[in-house]
Amino acid sequence: MSGHGPPPVPTGERRADGGPPPGRRAGRPDGPRRTRAGRPAAGVLKEIDPTKAVYVALAATLLGGWLLVAIDGGDFLTTETIVGIQQRSAALGIVAVGQTLAILAGSLDLSVAYLISLSSLVAAEVMAGRDGAILPAVGAVLAVSALVGLVNGTLITRLRVHAFIATLGTALILRGVIDHFYDGPAGSVPVSFQSLGYDRIGPVPVAALLWAAVAVAAWVLLRRTRTGHRIYAVGGDPEVARLSGVRTGRVVVLTHVLCSVCAGIAGLLLAARLGAGAPTVGTDGGYDLESIAAVVLGGTALAGGRGGVAGTVGGVLLLAVLDSVFNQLEVNSFFKDVVRGVVIVAAVAVYALRGRKRRAA
Repeated sequence: MSGHGPPPVPTGERRADGGPPPGRRAGRPDGPRRTRAGRPAAGVLKEIDPTKAVYVALAATLLGGWLLVAIDGGDFLTTETIVGIQQRSAALGIVAVGQTLAILAGSLDLSVAYLISLSSLVAAEVMAGRDGAILPAVGAVLAVSALVGLVNGTLITRLRVHAFIATLGTALILRGVIDHFYDGPAGSVPVSFQSLGYDRIGPVPVAALLWAAVAVAAWVLLRRTRTGHRIYAVGGDPEVARLSGVRTGRVVVLTHVLCSVCAGIAGLLLAARLGAGAPTVGTDGGYDLESIAAVVLGGTALAGGRGGVAGTVGGVLLLAVLDSVFNQLEVNSFFKDVVRGVVIVAAVAVYALRGRKRRAA
């Protein structure tokens, strides 16, 4: 006798007590539960790729917008409309790319809206209408933005303050600084710098090219570098990442610095459009919540570890197309917010259901 217990029951035989064979639950057939069509019940939802889904939704929105505007007697898919969509989405797109990095690491940033306002003011004040001060102004904005991101990351990693509270507190500090020193627009941007906000290369605005450059840089960081892999690892499971030798705190701090730098770049772009700094340009645009909404629409999980820049780009364009359709149809602004909210909630619900089905399969 071997002394290791009874031999295993062969597959397909029943136990002596009449129960099901090992590995099979009583009252349930072998394999995953299937639908009438013979496919696993979770199959349809599991096959939904959030990145592909947002671009399918974008195409459907473009088609639906074209039909609605045509019925209303207008023309939606014109060069002017396409250029307008690109220009309107550029600033939000840049912020959303930075927000994607923070969220992928399991964090988020609610201070970006006030940082955008502060960045526009710093840029316009330093430039003061002088061409020779453009580079110093850009350097000052990037330095201030990186400092804000460093503060956010340090609060989260060193003081163990939740990202929501830490970045909200930073936002309130920035708001206090702006309200104390500025009552309205300040500084001025030289005409040569304003080309960043208005010039085009063919049908493509320079602002859209700037957004594309930021998005490509972030995509390369996430997909082609060790740092990008660490960002995904920290967002997926920080404890496992730590045990694997990843310095999780440094990764979170880095993502917040990059997120804030993206907000600073967006502030420079908006200053170029306005020709001056504006203390409410960030909050009026709702760039904090809008950027998070775009990231979520693109399929990035708020818990971190899943998603990417490609989906975020689609989410930004989807929101921009919706705005363009509503503007051409002269839809009430309150109804616009309702529709946008429904779209966001529906997308998150589908992604969440997909995740539950995957775990249950």
